[in-house]
Amino acid sequence: MIVDLPSSNTSAVNRKLVEMRASGGALTMSRVLTLVIVTEDGSGIEDSIAAANSASHEHPCRIIVLARGQRRAAPRLDAQIRVGGDAGASEVIVLRGYGPLASDDAGAGMVVPLLLPDAPIVAWWPEEAPAVPSDDPVGKLATRRITDALSAKNPLKAFEQRRAHYVAGDTDLTWTRLTPWRALLATALDAPPFEPVTNVVVAGEAVSPSTELLAGWLAVRLDCKVKRSPAASGPGVVSVRLERRSGPVELVRPDGKVGTLRQPGQPDRLVALARREVRDCLAEELRRLDADEIYGAALDGVGRVARGRTPVSVPALAGA
Repeated sequence: MIVDLPSSNTSAVNRKLVEMRASGGALTMSRVLTLVIVTEDGSGIEDSIAAANSASHEHPCRIIVLARGQRRAAPRLDAQIRVGGDAGASEVIVLRGYGPLASDDAGAGMVVPLLLPDAPIVAWWPEEAPAVPSDDPVGKLATRRITDALSAKNPLKAFEQRRAHYVAGDTDLTWTRLTPWRALLATALDAPPFEPVTNVVVAGEAVSPSTELLAGWLAVRLDCKVKRSPAASGPGVVSVRLERRSGPVELVRPDGKVGTLRQPGQPDRLVALARREVRDCLAEELRRLDADEIYGAALDGVGRVARGRTPVSVPALAGA
C-alpha cells in the first residue's frame, strides 16, 4: 500500500503512520533500526528503495528516504508512506523536499521526528556522499554511515575522501564487495604449509576502489611488500598473487563472475566470485552497528602499497 501526502509536514506523516497502525495493523513495531537514505530526487530512488527493502527481510527497519528536489523551487515537502508488499519487511517513508527544504540541515530536521525511539540509526548515501560523512547533519545522527565510492562521479576522488576523513562508524560498499575475496584468500592461507607470504601483487581496473582496499588490507594483515598494478583486462578486482617459498597462491577472476584458485600441489579450483549486488552488500553492512576497525586499518594500509605501471595479464584458466 502506498499513501501520498503532497504538500505535507512531518507531523502529518506521523499522524498518518499512527492512523494506519490503529486502523489496519499494517505496521509492526519490531524494528531493529532506522535506515536513512540520502539521495537526489530522481529515477535512482527506486533502485535504492528496492535494495533497502531486500535488506529489510534480514533487518526489519524503518526506512526514511530523503530525496532532495529542486533547490530553486518554492519550499514544499511531498511525503509518501509505503507499507505491506510495497515495503518489504519495513515501512518506507519518502520525503521529497524542495527549495530550502532540500538543504542538508533541513533534511536532518525532517528526519528527527520520524526516527524510531531507542533504535540505532544508519545513514546511507547510495550515490554522491559528503566529503566528510561524520560532519554531515544526517551523518551526525547516525551510529553507522554507509557510502559507495564506486557510485560517485569520480570514484577515486571519493575513495581518497574516505581515506582522509575516516571516523569510526564509517564504511563503504567498496569494502563490502571484497568479503568473498577476503574469505577465499584467508582460507587458502589457513591450509598447510603455513609459510609466510613474502610478496603480493593485486591487479584490477585502474578505477577500482575495491582493488585499492584489498591491497591495503593485505599489506596490513600480511605485513609484507604489496604492489597494486593495473589489469590488462577484466572488471573490478582481477587477480591476487601471494608469493611463498613453496610457490604462489593465486586467485584470478578475469570475467567478473567465476574465479580460479591456484595453490601449489593442488588442482585448480573454480569458485563463484560474481560481483556483488548493492542489496547484498547493504544487508551485510546492517549486520553490525559498531565500528569496523578492519576497514579502518585497510584504509591506512593503502598508504603502504607500491604502485605498478605495467598492466598485469590474467593467466589462462585451466582448460581454456
